Amino acid sequence: MYDNYEKLLFRRDGKVLHVTFNRPEQLNAFGSVMGPEFLRFLHEVGHDEATNVVVLTGMGKAFSAGGDIDGMQKMIDNPASFEQTSQRSLHIVHAILDCPKTMIAKLNGTATGLGASVALLCDLVYAASHAKIGDPHVKMGLVAGDGGALIWPQLIGFARAKQYLLTGDLLIAAEAERIGLINGCVPADGLDSVVDAMAQRLANGASKAINLTKTSINLALKQLANAVMPAAIAYEDLTARSEDHAEAVRSFREKRPPVFTGS
Repeated sequence: MYDNYEKLLFRRDGKVLHVTFNRPEQLNAFGSVMGPEFLRFLHEVGHDEATNVVVLTGMGKAFSAGGDIDGMQKMIDNPASFEQTSQRSLHIVHAILDCPKTMIAKLNGTATGLGASVALLCDLVYAASHAKIGDPHVKMGLVAGDGGALIWPQLIGFARAKQYLLTGDLLIAAEAERIGLINGCVPADGLDSVVDAMAQRLANGASKAINLTKTSINLALKQLANAVMPAAIAYEDLTARSEDHAEAVRSFREKRPPVFTGS
């Protein structure tokens, strides 16, 4: 099982399956290979009777940067390609919510954009103390459509969610824990042991009861996802075709502040 994966690495520890995003040079951004592979994994693991708990993490210094500049430029050059990418993001959000296995996000480093959404949609989130998390879509002239508008308000309330989603500011792990965005902020050298202990506790518990409790909790989130995600993705698609988004990508490449015009 889990054969023919190029950008995901797998390690089994009893009933716990460790999955590592493996695009360290691109800060584990979801691209044309890793994105589809991760979606395929989410469907496959649901049928994996040997796995009770999934631990997600990233190779190198980031958990996942979400998107990358090269991918954004390709979509600017070929706007029709954004629909395929955005639909994949939509399917990833639903697949995480539908996954019957307990999922733990282990933030070894920064998680932004879709990377942050993937982490926050997991059942538990633990971060190294140096890690940062945020959804900077607006800084790239985009709507936070691939899960941010869905999950942030549910975790920290609408007022704080709007503060972070409308500014695109990142939080340090300690602040994310303080406001209830994540479950724990842990010194980097202790992150593995904390996550492993929780993963093993859950994996060796009453797995049917645990996983069905997770499924029950997610019922409300799935209803919200059905209401929020189609519009959010459509709005993100709209802004992906905007001049502000193109300016954000240009300014990033040119290492200068963007000059947004609202167009």
